[in-house]
Amino acid sequence: GSICRDCPVLSKCTENKDAIKQIRRHVWQDDLDIVEDLRFVDTVKKQYKMRSQTIERRFGDAKEQHGMRWTRYRGHDKVSMDTTLICAAMNLKKIAMWLVKGQAMV
Repeated sequence: GSICRDCPVLSKCTENKDAIKQIRRHVWQDDLDIVEDLRFVDTVKKQYKMRSQTIERRFGDAKEQHGMRWTRYRGHDKVSMDTTLICAAMNLKKIAMWLVKGQAMV
């Protein structure tokens, strides 16, 4: 309050008659700040780079090649069944590629 009263930009900051600005932080803001800082650690950067080549690629294939961008059904049970079948098909394609390439199954 007392520090802000003489501020030249007070009218842009708050319209409170007592010159008080309240700042509310999200309940998890401390945790969000920690995670944000972790993004710039070298080991985490390497993990994210690897993720883009592995996990995110699978999600992209599911969306673009297997119609998982939008659901075709309504209701949890029907969507769950559809997703399970699509994932099974993706796994069969993966196994077929391993067999064609002659790779050992892990």
